[in-house]
Amino acid sequence: MERTDAAESREKSSGLDPFERFVEISTKLISRAPFFAVVVAVVVIWGASYPLWKSTTKWELAIHTFGGVLSLLLLVLLENAGRRNTEAMQEKLNVLAEALAALMEAQLEDDSHELREAVDNLREAVGLEERH
Repeated sequence: MERTDAAESREKSSGLDPFERFVEISTKLISRAPFFAVVVAVVVIWGASYPLWKSTTKWELAIHTFGGVLSLLLLVLLENAGRRNTEAMQEKLNVLAEALAALMEAQLEDDSHELREAVDNLREAVGLEERH
């Protein structure tokens, strides 16, 4: 069976760089209950540590700084994971559209003008000629 352009481009880009592997592992860990439990434990420990702080302002600053840094890091991880997910979905759609176009071309026995136009429109609509 002949390999399609979409299938070949998927094979070429199958390797993840170290940061993407880190994001993959982090996303799996962050999306589970133990991570949520750790964050809740940090907040409980922070709340219980109030008497140990000399100043209420410093006590509040500690949790705001921790929360801000954690939020920024999680945002970067989520954006990377979302981008890769979107690219993977687009590649799957491209493969399906290419397969549909190939199937439609195979049915062009009588060289139907409407079917030929539908194939061309499908290929144009999903940009099958443009590969990244």
